[in-house]
Amino acid sequence: MDHEAAWQLLTEHTQSESLRKHALAVEACMRAYARKFGEDEEQWGVTGLIHDFDYEMYPNAPDHPLKGSEILAHRGCSETVRRAILGHANYSGVPRDTLLAKVLFACDELAGFIVACALVRPDRVASLEARSVVKRMKDKAFARSVSRDDIRRGAEELGIPLEEHVAFCIGAMRSVAGKLGLATDHTS
Repeated sequence: MDHEAAWQLLTEHTQSESLRKHALAVEACMRAYARKFGEDEEQWGVTGLIHDFDYEMYPNAPDHPLKGSEILAHRGCSETVRRAILGHANYSGVPRDTLLAKVLFACDELAGFIVACALVRPDRVASLEARSVVKRMKDKAFARSVSRDDIRRGAEELGIPLEEHVAFCIGAMRSVAGKLGLATDHTS
């Protein structure tokens, strides 16, 4: 599956603009990590783009992502990608035993939290710093649906210090700020 096919799948099943933007944010982080680790950028980007494609149809555990994985299997999606997507849900029981799976898990919740942090800033993501994102994680009332434990666990599973991981993802998301609605006039 390439980016175009993944985007078609996502838009076929996902009407929410914010969920589509989330997928694009995770895709950006995944592509950046693929480049960093010398992995298949297209495969990693597609994995990030489609990881929640089934969420509107099946918002409850364990249906998401289990039923989505069945759809992906019928469409010929590789087992490697499907296992990574299943592994991003702790309750699936599928271990994150590949770098792809670990990176997807590490980027998913963090991408959502970075967006929340950027949206309360006048210049959005342009000057957002990792230390301010990490500081915001301590405010339990801010973006309360985002699991801080998953963000921390994701960085730990990658073996990357949290602030470094946050900074890396901010940089990746800056590269697609316009698509994410996080660009200001001077950053688009």
